Amino acid sequence: MLPLCSGEEIEACPSASPDARRVLISLNPHAGRRSVERGVVRMATCLSSEGYVPEIFTDLAQVSDQANELFERGDLRALVAVGGDGTVAELVNRTRHGLPLAVFPAGTANLISRYFRLRAEPERICQSIIAGRAVSLDAGSASGRLFLVMASCGFDADVVNRVHDCRLRNPCGGHIGYASYLKPILESIRSYSYPEIRIECAADGPCGSTETTARWAFVFNLPCYGWGLPLVPSAAGSDGLLDLCTFGRGSLMDGLRYLVSAQLGWHRRLTDCRIHQNRRFRVTSVEPVPYQLDGDPGGMLPLEIEVLPRRVTLLVPQK
Repeated sequence: MLPLCSGEEIEACPSASPDARRVLISLNPHAGRRSVERGVVRMATCLSSEGYVPEIFTDLAQVSDQANELFERGDLRALVAVGGDGTVAELVNRTRHGLPLAVFPAGTANLISRYFRLRAEPERICQSIIAGRAVSLDAGSASGRLFLVMASCGFDADVVNRVHDCRLRNPCGGHIGYASYLKPILESIRSYSYPEIRIECAADGPCGSTETTARWAFVFNLPCYGWGLPLVPSAAGSDGLLDLCTFGRGSLMDGLRYLVSAQLGWHRRLTDCRIHQNRRFRVTSVEPVPYQLDGDPGGMLPLEIEVLPRRVTLLVPQK
């Protein structure tokens, strides 16, 4: 089996200007299971000791606007996303193509960080910013909204929506962990009806013009999902393609069957499992079906999905 979270196939790309000294740090104070503010301060201190000028922001609009301005002037060494996959995706959506982005993992799943083997070690992240590699990564566009890891429609998106609603109802915001998903999962098990999803592949892609129906649909840019469930372990983040995985039946028992089969790597043998590669997909449904992007609620179908080759520049440690 191929490794689930390995960024080795990602191609290197030109790095940030060697003379740039400004580092903007976007801190999501509610990301993940615990606060990482002390680690962020350590990283900023490390950068300062090396002659860089770090600034910490908690307002996404403010940090994105300033990052874009500094990048255009050639003064931005890096924008650091402190948070989970949703924080990284939000910054990618707000910043310009090619802007150098570093990641301080502080979310719940941290799939992007796991893919590139990034750790929440302030000094190591500091060194990635100063002397790391800049790599190019494809992004997916879901009706104009960018994602880096995956988009999915159906049961798991319903769970994501419920987790998000619970978080909004908490007046203090707060951190979430895997335990935060237990109650929403039980609620989805009781109420989700598994409506039919229709997926159309564009004619200009490798699989040609095809159409399929399913009750579960996943579109991957990177081969990471959940705790490491290998739905499409061969997905690559720099091949200019997206990987579709669908399952045809809709019930809790079918979901458990898919889960066990995927964990064992047997799901491709199932007659109701379909896996395709393509550049563009159209996903629709007659009944309301939610979708999620990189672990955050996206909305309701329909959805137009396409790949944006080499859209994102990440700073990662030297091998």
